[in-house]
Amino acid sequence: MTATGDPLASRPRARLLDLIGAIEPWDDLERAHLATATEWIARGAPLYRVRPPDVPPTHLVCYFVVHDVVRGELLLTAHRKAGLWLPAGGHVEPDEDPWDTVVRECREELSLQATASSLTGAHPLFLTVAPTRERHPHTDVSLWYVLDADADAVTTYDRGEFEAIRWLTKEQVLQEPIDRLDPHMHRFARKLQHAEAG
Repeated sequence: MTATGDPLASRPRARLLDLIGAIEPWDDLERAHLATATEWIARGAPLYRVRPPDVPPTHLVCYFVVHDVVRGELLLTAHRKAGLWLPAGGHVEPDEDPWDTVVRECREELSLQATASSLTGAHPLFLTVAPTRERHPHTDVSLWYVLDADADAVTTYDRGEFEAIRWLTKEQVLQEPIDRLDPHMHRFARKLQHAEAG
């Protein structure tokens, strides 16, 4: 917060509001999540996790969905703590730009250089506000990015965080039972299909 007391004057908050404001909502639920996230940021609430796993109880994370455009496949990870198939991702560090989070986490989790999608650039395609299913539940405000990568380039992954990885077409993602995935994964896949067709 600045000396004037205006939480919107801080650069990270202004950047987040710009990123969120540029997301075109896919449906009424995303429209509601965008409004919730905007209000949360604008009111000056703590944004970043400062103590794992749940302090503060709502905090900012980034997913990055690795997309092999040629094969039309998305990379999902078997996340050990969540017990679900999720995109890779991680917590945004204090005052870190979300794209920098994506770059850092992509290197740490997949040993891969992040390449922004030709479809979205270094901007999130999707946003969700959702409670976690972990032992210490909290709420993740998640920015969903898309990265371009050849599936053959992903040769390793963080085995401490993930049990396995797998590549699925968007159609296969939509056939997966939603209780095995992030609860918004089907909606994301449909939004990505629509963006590609656009």
